[in-house]
Amino acid sequence: METERRPGLHVQKKGIIKQPDPVKPSPNNTDEEDLDGEDMQKEVLSRRNSWEPSVFYSLGSETFFFTGQEISIRESLDTFGAVVCPGAVALCRYLEKNWEQIDLLDKAVLELGAGTGLVSIVASLLGAWVTATDLPDVLSNLNFNLSRNTRGRCRYTPQVAALVWGQDVKRDFPSSVYNYDYVLCADVVYHHNFLEDLLMTMQYFCKPGTTLLWANKVRFQSDLHFIENFKNVFDITLLEETPQEEVRIYQATARKSGQQHDV
Repeated sequence: METERRPGLHVQKKGIIKQPDPVKPSPNNTDEEDLDGEDMQKEVLSRRNSWEPSVFYSLGSETFFFTGQEISIRESLDTFGAVVCPGAVALCRYLEKNWEQIDLLDKAVLELGAGTGLVSIVASLLGAWVTATDLPDVLSNLNFNLSRNTRGRCRYTPQVAALVWGQDVKRDFPSSVYNYDYVLCADVVYHHNFLEDLLMTMQYFCKPGTTLLWANKVRFQSDLHFIENFKNVFDITLLEETPQEEVRIYQATARKSGQQHDV
């Protein structure tokens, strides 16, 4: 989840965070290199016991169990992007449960507003090549969580990049270079002033051939207004709704040229 402050891409300007690689690398060597990618994905998922709880809490961190792996997330209370939100947990559960329908193996995946990195970590464990993005101030903790939970475990090493929603996306991520099979978003819609920029960014990355998955906990009237605008610019399917948590998971694809409405 992105924060309300928009300091710009000063982290990249200082050279601390470079632009992400647009070209998927060769898969990493793993301890299970005798298995091909699909067999390894099945083997990892088979380790998860159906009775195993998904979340444990402790002060300053949360422990999750997805794809047969323990995932430890370091949190903070200083920014919105430093805590795990309900939509992120719901999307991870959905990806794990529906891994055959939502096949992330060897896919290029972009996460918008990655926050603590839980969704990007699970996507990486499912075999995707992930680029996790958020505001510059969030990247240090995001990179820490991704590194310690994916090193030596994943088919591809995920990468972290600064991404500010809005017009500069076209400059920083030219469409001639950056293309993704999936765009993932979890709880990126909340009470902030950048919903138009967010929708513009979703549209920009969700090209023909790209699938966008968005999980959101409905909190404010602005959430419902955004959902209506979202429906106006994408072809969407409501994949799952959990009333007790007020979380909805949508699948969206780009409309054909001429069918898309202005927001």
